[in-house]
Amino acid sequence: MRLPSFPNLIRTLYAFSNTTLRHPTTAPRSLGLPLNRATLRSMPTIPFLGSLFGSSASEKMSYPDERSPQEWQAVLNKEQFRVLREKGTEAPFSGEYDKHAPKDGVYTCAGCSAPLYKAEHKFKSGCGWPAYFDALPGAVTRHTDSTFGMERTEIVCSNCGGHLGHVFKGEGYPTPTDERHCVNSVSLKFNSGDPQTGNAGSK
Repeated sequence: MRLPSFPNLIRTLYAFSNTTLRHPTTAPRSLGLPLNRATLRSMPTIPFLGSLFGSSASEKMSYPDERSPQEWQAVLNKEQFRVLREKGTEAPFSGEYDKHAPKDGVYTCAGCSAPLYKAEHKFKSGCGWPAYFDALPGAVTRHTDSTFGMERTEIVCSNCGGHLGHVFKGEGYPTPTDERHCVNSVSLKFNSGDPQTGNAGSK
């Protein structure tokens, strides 16, 4: 019996877990897609794999926007709550902002609307999730995530603590910081104006 290749096995496990446990409509889109190194490095918190290698619980920190789980559920849809408040991860190559490439504007937190990234921070990484080489000053807080012996850096919104994704360094992308903020689209909203100045045009 010929065993499947590792990338095909990962795709199969991901599709199976997404179909049976989470969101049937997203699983087929992940099949047949090439899994490059950046994608594989970013995958441990997706469903099923997340049960084995998921993010550790964030340190007990306080944030300016403190709400109870019930209050967050009242303003977020199920997928937003799963990712932002329960540290889930959306399917690779499925997010609204993966291939989004505006010249101007600001990406804000989908939970609390705090500005996080400028459009000029975004770059094409091919990893399957929106990638940014930097964030607005003080907008993102980093936590060391050492679950199951894997050391990564989790990033959350500094205003509400909502889970955004992880940041990776030293991957060789031609960016000013050599960092990749791997962010879930569902954690974001795009504003074509500038929320910091009140010139807003949410999309």
